[in-house]
Amino acid sequence: MSIFMVKKMNRGLLLLSGGIDSPVAGKIMLNKNFEVYAVHFSQKDIVGEETIIKCQKLAKLLNFKDLIIEDISQELISIAQKSNPKFYFVLMKRLMLRKAEKLAEKLNCQFLITGENIGQVSSQTSSNLYIINQASKIPVLRPLACLDKVEIIKMAKKFNTFEISNGPEVCDALGPKHPATQSSKEIILKEEAKYILS
Repeated sequence: MSIFMVKKMNRGLLLLSGGIDSPVAGKIMLNKNFEVYAVHFSQKDIVGEETIIKCQKLAKLLNFKDLIIEDISQELISIAQKSNPKFYFVLMKRLMLRKAEKLAEKLNCQFLITGENIGQVSSQTSSNLYIINQASKIPVLRPLACLDKVEIIKMAKKFNTFEISNGPEVCDALGPKHPATQSSKEIILKEEAKYILS
């Protein structure tokens, strides 16, 4: 049998936020013959349960293999209270990747998948993405990396996810008005020690 006739099913764990970007990323990977599991890191003690409901609808619409919901509200509150606020988003993303990595190992997922794209927000500068990536040993796939918001919204409408996802962003509820666009591993490890070791 020709090796070109064998299609290996890759398995990825999508970090599903309930916003516009991540479900589009998940759908793209489904179209690339991936099995997609999803995890939503809830902030329900901070912003309520609206994002949980959105993610449940999105996971059902896109036919993900499973949706796991984990509340990280108290950990985010600890980050906000104990670390330098300007690094909040980098610290938040690193926390999510560490948790997603552990879950991916249990689910036998070879990849993590996110809806991040380069430069859209402070945590998505090349400098910060480099530091965020180091929180996980599992490769992180970013299918939207080089797209702009107009292109992503167009795809969300095509995939019928836009109406569910559209609405105010709540992931920045505890974040600063002027977050850092550059960071270093040395600085971030010092900031993490303030709440991980406390």
